[in-house]
Amino acid sequence: MDVPLNPEELAGRLAHVYAALGPVYRKVARIVEGDEPVNRMSVGVRAVMEHLNREGERTVPQIAGSQEISRQFVQRMANDAHDAGFVEFVDNPAHRRSRLLRLTAGGRAAIREVVAREHQLMGRVGGDLTSRELDATLRVLHHMKAALDDLGRASEARGTSAPPGTSGAPGDGGAG
Repeated sequence: MDVPLNPEELAGRLAHVYAALGPVYRKVARIVEGDEPVNRMSVGVRAVMEHLNREGERTVPQIAGSQEISRQFVQRMANDAHDAGFVEFVDNPAHRRSRLLRLTAGGRAAIREVVAREHQLMGRVGGDLTSRELDATLRVLHHMKAALDDLGRASEARGTSAPPGTSGAPGDGGAG
């Protein structure tokens, strides 16, 4: 029977998970970037569009908060997506100055095509992974994210900077 690890053992094992996540994240980013000439979207534009496809209309600050990246970066990606005809800015009845970002019909088609291609590629990963293993992986990753969110909030409450790796943004010392 599995028992929870003590904090020292847990820290070491989670460090291995973080070490494995970085290369996987960067490999996926390179694959998406390699497809940019075909699908006309960078990794950042793709992330914004996928978020809109999943969640519906959102403001730039809402996307930035949920993706844990800067508003400025999301705004640049939104502008790039707009210039490509993938999204439109629409009036926000809840906030005059913070417009909503909405996928266009072309944007919906483009992100669905990209996601379908990625699913096809992921289907070729192979191995003998089970649904139970993937569920456990997701549970661990969601737990890690929630714990890092708690650490970040505790640091903010103390007036100190958050520990490296707690924002989820590439280059912050975390997995990205």
